[in-house]
Amino acid sequence: MRPGIFRVQRMTILNGCLIQPCILGAHLLTGPKGWQISVTLRFAGLLRSRARMVLAAVLMLCLAFAVALELIARHAEPLLRSRVIETLSTRFQSQVDLAGLEVSVIRGLEVSGRGLKIYGKNDPNIHREGVQPLIEVDEFRFRTTALALLWSPMRIGVVYMKGLTLNLPPKGERQQFSGMGKKQGKIKIVVDDFKAEKVMLVINTSRPDKLPLEFDIHNLDMKDVGPGRPMQFRATLVNPKPLGDIASEGEFGPFNPDEPHDTPVRGQYTFSNADLGTLKGIGGILSSTGKYGGTLGHIVVDGQTDTPDFRLDVSGRGVPLKTTFHAIVDGTSGDTFLQPVHATLNTTSFTAQGKVVRSTELKGRHIELDVDLPAGRIEDLLRLAMKKDPPIMTGEVQLRTALDLPPGEPDVADRLFLKGRFQVAGVHFSSEAVQGKVDSLSLRSQGKPDEATDNVPDNVHSRMSGDFTLKNGSLNLPNLIFAMPGTRVALAGDYRLDGNQFEFHGRARFDAKLSRMVGGWKSIFLKPADPFFSKNGAGADVPIKITGTKSDVHFGLDFGHKDKPDNGKSSSESEARQLNSGTSPAASH
Repeated sequence: MRPGIFRVQRMTILNGCLIQPCILGAHLLTGPKGWQISVTLRFAGLLRSRARMVLAAVLMLCLAFAVALELIARHAEPLLRSRVIETLSTRFQSQVDLAGLEVSVIRGLEVSGRGLKIYGKNDPNIHREGVQPLIEVDEFRFRTTALALLWSPMRIGVVYMKGLTLNLPPKGERQQFSGMGKKQGKIKIVVDDFKAEKVMLVINTSRPDKLPLEFDIHNLDMKDVGPGRPMQFRATLVNPKPLGDIASEGEFGPFNPDEPHDTPVRGQYTFSNADLGTLKGIGGILSSTGKYGGTLGHIVVDGQTDTPDFRLDVSGRGVPLKTTFHAIVDGTSGDTFLQPVHATLNTTSFTAQGKVVRSTELKGRHIELDVDLPAGRIEDLLRLAMKKDPPIMTGEVQLRTALDLPPGEPDVADRLFLKGRFQVAGVHFSSEAVQGKVDSLSLRSQGKPDEATDNVPDNVHSRMSGDFTLKNGSLNLPNLIFAMPGTRVALAGDYRLDGNQFEFHGRARFDAKLSRMVGGWKSIFLKPADPFFSKNGAGADVPIKITGTKSDVHFGLDFGHKDKPDNGKSSSESEARQLNSGTSPAASH
């Protein structure tokens, strides 16, 4: 055979040798002893050429990808900006401003915006300069995909917001919400979940002399946001008055734009570390839990509160207070109707029903309640109302009263108005001096003067009843009846809650005649006076007075006082029947 030169460009087996595909120059020689191969390899130069081609292809691919991302980002920014503004304008039927929107392709298609403002028909906050938006977002961000841009509406999983301000207009201007949410355009973006931090809810007022109420919400999470379905929410916020932390979760909606009051709402809450000291005149740390449901204009709330150290500033003494309550709340105004509240103050239980509504005259809430205390301890009430420790008396109390507490700057004790009726049985005075005088008077009025001076404590239990009016920190008792064995006293007067005034005038009726109330030779000199004081079926009927202060009480005859109460003909038993008749003193208030 003639020697030949062949160029091999595919895998070839030569004499049992495997040749990889490459460009190979070879001289194939034949001879009688078999194949003789001389191979000249040209690998180095050819490999370098192939590497340059691959690298160039990779660079071109990266450049094309970068150009594609840049084109997507450039086209996505105006597209997304338009969709955001159009969606919000359609949803709220109002002006929408967006200061900036940026699209980043470094970590997928990430969109960030700033200065988003949604305006209403009117300025909701007259206390700040310029027209304030209904909704303002300092920063927001979300992620999407290039493919999602091709769909309408575009669905977004989560939108993160920071610095969200919600300006709720004054009550008379909230009808503008009725036009929001109506289909007058196409929604271009649908969001499944909103997560916001540093949220401020501002409930505005149209009164120039009254500042808006602000709620600082730490975090707000809203899911399933969309028209025609309820929105799930979870929020943590700071309640301004009383200052404390509220955590709540539940469902809101679907929003009824024509009648916002009819929007459904339900959930549960916890209210912790509420400082009652932020309410003028009272103090203590309150905690509360409960659940609620209904519509925004008629929310039914059932819950309980616990305040281990509830106190009034007038006394400064903490008393444990627990309540369970059923209430109706207007979520658009905050007006609350208690139906009823069951409370326990230390060991004394009572019920109250009434309302807590926004005042039309002064800043704050106006409280009006009817209170019924069928059986309790008078010392529990006195511990709350008076600084003196121990309380001036102990005993079993029944009470019905109307309570009226308007808002204002003065302390609660000076703003509180009470009008009602009470009865206290088994009265025992804490002061040994006072109780000693009561014991002595009881024995003398029964004609036992010798026993009254034996220095042996008798601990006579007495009873009290009457009508009362508390106003401007002063307790007026127009027909106070004080009765004990042998004695019945009818008094009228006033007592200051701070204990600095104690003045009562009235008449005392004794079973024994005056001469029988003193022992020894003194009785002889009083016998001529017996006919003058024995009247109205009593052994003796004399004018008396009780004056002084809580620390210095004086008892004495009162012949010079002109204003006399009744002659004492009404009995304490008839007053007890009136107290138990079921007639609420609130009816006369």
